[in-house]
Amino acid sequence: MMLTALGLMSGTSLDGVDVALIETDGRQIKAFGPSGYRPYTEGERSLLRQALTEAAHLPQRDARPGILRHAEQAVTIAHAEAVASFTAQHRISCQDIDIVGFHGQTVLHRPERRLTVQIGDAGALAKTIHIPVMHDFRAADVEAGGQGAPFVPVYHRALAQSLNREGPIVVVNIGGVSNITYIDGADTLIACDTGPGNALIDDFMYRHMHQAFDTEGRFAAQGKPDETWIAQALRLPFFSARPPKSLDRNDFATLKLGAVAPADGAATLTAFTAAAIARIVPLLPRRPKCWIVAGGGASNLTMLRMLRERLAPATVEAAESVGWASDAIEAQAFGFLAARGLKGLPLSYPATTGVPIPMTGGIIARP
Repeated sequence: MMLTALGLMSGTSLDGVDVALIETDGRQIKAFGPSGYRPYTEGERSLLRQALTEAAHLPQRDARPGILRHAEQAVTIAHAEAVASFTAQHRISCQDIDIVGFHGQTVLHRPERRLTVQIGDAGALAKTIHIPVMHDFRAADVEAGGQGAPFVPVYHRALAQSLNREGPIVVVNIGGVSNITYIDGADTLIACDTGPGNALIDDFMYRHMHQAFDTEGRFAAQGKPDETWIAQALRLPFFSARPPKSLDRNDFATLKLGAVAPADGAATLTAFTAAAIARIVPLLPRRPKCWIVAGGGASNLTMLRMLRERLAPATVEAAESVGWASDAIEAQAFGFLAARGLKGLPLSYPATTGVPIPMTGGIIARP
């Protein structure tokens, strides 16, 4: 049975809430609906940055001390507003939506402690929007010993099946953290985080230029990467570890560039993200023939250029060029995952998160 699912995603880039409608049975995609976006205000971003700092010391996943309680309220309100605006704009009734997939805002990801925390009050959201809400997708995986990330590979596989391309194909999502899905035929699905995505660049731009991000990578294009610094950073044990593996947004926040010109700093961090993605190639079963880049990083033209240089002779394309809505993919994915969760289908696998057996997940909050 096909379901109409609305996916909501707020990523580690802290930019805002993506909304996307999808018609699916949790295995195949019947149709894509419209998508939307509700940006966080600067005040909300500031609150979430404080929440990230405070969450580093959380003793348990359901604790919401101080700033975290306020941040959770803000995240919930922002998502409710995103749904209200989206349904009004597209004249969609809440009765027309079977399930909402609500990821929430990740503030801490420590799978080695069997701990992952996404803030957002699903019960309050369900009551506000009058639609059942599936949430807490990652918890069961982490509790079973998995990495709890990345969680979009089953959706990437469904997308890739429509392309009719010879594999291996890799889908790269560059959000706050970068992750890849390696697809080779119907049976081989491997995934992992590869390293930083936009988080280091965005934080650098915020500190030095008072800008939320580097639009199209224009600032980085004016600078020169420090290849010695990049080579040193790539010696961290994470980069030689085999998949599956995952990261917290702030795992590389302690890396210091030193005294560099701002444009050179942006260029170095952009090149570091590209180099970290390329570093996964020797750890894959076969060299990929095609890379498809999604997420915010797909709009960074300097990032795409650097990826092409480091991944040649493989092709590197932005998701939009193959007909995918790059900015909507993760939101679509959580609609897809909600449909899978409703049917008890696996959301994660041993080769995607390291969980011992294929795991379903998600909890439903009803209006």
